[in-house]
Amino acid sequence: MSKFTFIDLFAGIGGFRLALENIGGKCVFSSEWNKFARVTYKANYGEDPHGDIKSISEESVPNHDILAAGFPCQPFSLAGISKKNSLGMPHGFLDELQGNLFFDIARIIKAKRPKAFILENVKYLERHDKGRTFRVIRKTLEQELEYKIFWKIIDAVSFVPQHRERIIIVGFRRDLYPDPDFRFPESENRRMTVSQILMGEVPEKYTLSDKLWQYLQVYAQKHRRKGNGFGYGLVDPEKSTHTRTLSARYYKDGSEILIRQEGKNPRMLTPRECSRIMGFPEDFKIPVSDVQAYKQFGNSVVPKVVEEVGKKVLEVIDGRSFNSREEKLEHVQNKIDGYITGT
Repeated sequence: MSKFTFIDLFAGIGGFRLALENIGGKCVFSSEWNKFARVTYKANYGEDPHGDIKSISEESVPNHDILAAGFPCQPFSLAGISKKNSLGMPHGFLDELQGNLFFDIARIIKAKRPKAFILENVKYLERHDKGRTFRVIRKTLEQELEYKIFWKIIDAVSFVPQHRERIIIVGFRRDLYPDPDFRFPESENRRMTVSQILMGEVPEKYTLSDKLWQYLQVYAQKHRRKGNGFGYGLVDPEKSTHTRTLSARYYKDGSEILIRQEGKNPRMLTPRECSRIMGFPEDFKIPVSDVQAYKQFGNSVVPKVVEEVGKKVLEVIDGRSFNSREEKLEHVQNKIDGYITGT
């Protein structure tokens, strides 16, 4: 029997779903617009997610305990902002295509009133537009929807051999949990190393061509002379404990994570290695092309991070849930009595 129900919005390839099912959850609804991600999702979970969230009415979404969503990063990410600025395009909440998707999460929260939610985004979200974007998000969640929220930038390097910082936002309904005792999970000692996720034999097609390797070296030298940090990330399998962040652009040249090879050019990670470095299980199916697989893993959450956060959310939900107004008033009165008596 499931401990709780959840919905999986902006589901991607199901990183949230994998994590929450691992701790006893049952997914009752999923949504993902990208047709290739939906292929991977269906191959692994046996169902095709609903499409574009903007075409989904909140009334059609089933009731649920926890709302999970890794809403699109690009409008808030540093790379995405730089690209849009250079093209004279709006970003953040001014982005008609992606930025306003946060408000689709908000309308579903408003209609269905889940006990809690777990949201994920790039760490730059907190500082975007001098903090104004995050203030709008906070105001929406705290004042308009009346949830108590907590947030933290978590580096997945505690769980997988990859430096990957993302902001996690957790919220609880104030009428059910007026004083939630929630704490984000503590960092763990890294359990995996880069060498552990690498395959024994790798097809030659993943080795960089002379032309591409030369280009990356020249590009890195040019930026080093300018004092910039841009360039490739070369990983020594025998010495490196972790890599740079795997991104959705990895398919282009693999520059952020290149594996050193003895006597030949470096190589890219294979899709299976990308799956491993994100913390997906070995039996996770990859039914799409390499290009799509790189995009999908680069856009995914690290399931282990969500799993550990989810455990902390469940501690609050299981320990402090009010089924009636009377229970809530009793809890408040006990708090008052405790303050008066000093207990």
